[in-house]
Amino acid sequence: MAKVAYYPGCALEGSGGPYDKSTRVLVKELGLQMENLEDYNCCGAMEVKNVHPMLQTYMSARNLAIASKLQGCDTVMAPCNGCYRNLKQTEYECATSEETMKTVQDLADKSGDPVYEGDVRTLHALEWFMEEVGPDGIKSKVKKSLNGLKIANYYGCMYTRPRQIFPEKDQGPDSESSYAPHFMDDLLNAAGAVAVDFPLKTACCGGAHTLSDSDTSTQLVLNILQAAEDAGAEVIATECPTCHSGLEMHQVRAETEFGIKSNVKVIYFTQLLGLAMGLSARKVGIPDNVSDSMDLLAAKGIV
Repeated sequence: MAKVAYYPGCALEGSGGPYDKSTRVLVKELGLQMENLEDYNCCGAMEVKNVHPMLQTYMSARNLAIASKLQGCDTVMAPCNGCYRNLKQTEYECATSEETMKTVQDLADKSGDPVYEGDVRTLHALEWFMEEVGPDGIKSKVKKSLNGLKIANYYGCMYTRPRQIFPEKDQGPDSESSYAPHFMDDLLNAAGAVAVDFPLKTACCGGAHTLSDSDTSTQLVLNILQAAEDAGAEVIATECPTCHSGLEMHQVRAETEFGIKSNVKVIYFTQLLGLAMGLSARKVGIPDNVSDSMDLLAAKGIV
């Protein structure tokens, strides 16, 4: 069982605090090995590429190089879709473009940073849990079943796009699919949940437009919320802090601004797995969510 470098990015130290908390306690409960990535920087998120695309590539490459050269890790685990996507994009660009690799290495030399040499891979938290534990491992650890909780598993748009930077996906039934992702379904089903047939698994939540065009973001979130409810879901499970915050905030905004109410709850997949492992709602950060799911979870006998 290999040790990974944990890259929380910016969101998990802020609005995604419950995701960070539940990830850390779940990792401990599952007996996995990870260490914090030291002296990391922002991956460049969605904004830096507008200044210069190569700057975003270098910012992500610096994080990968720290993991390899300073901490001896060949794998970086990123729970955030935006971070995961940017780190994977850097892997792809450096592997397929000698010019990109040379530029990244020249910038590292000039700044005195460790030099990225293409010797690190990035895994999303979902992929890491599937690789190290898998559905059978989750089943063996369940202490409190999710009792048939009906869940719409929402992956967001950056977990699978652009497809060319994820060559490990779409490699057969045991690999993740970029068209119909299923890793979160597999893990939560193993914990006793029921995944509903949810058509908007990878639809955009409008996270990038929240500040510039809130109405568009609210409508995109409403599409997701209503599709989940139409499918019979009681909960939307998330695996991205930006998507999670967007669903929560725009669910509230849809009701206060437009009078459209939805009752589906929004919970991180790590929180749900932690509950199934017998961890308390407080320990996995359920009360820290904006979406109040305690009554539902109590009624289902989960907390």
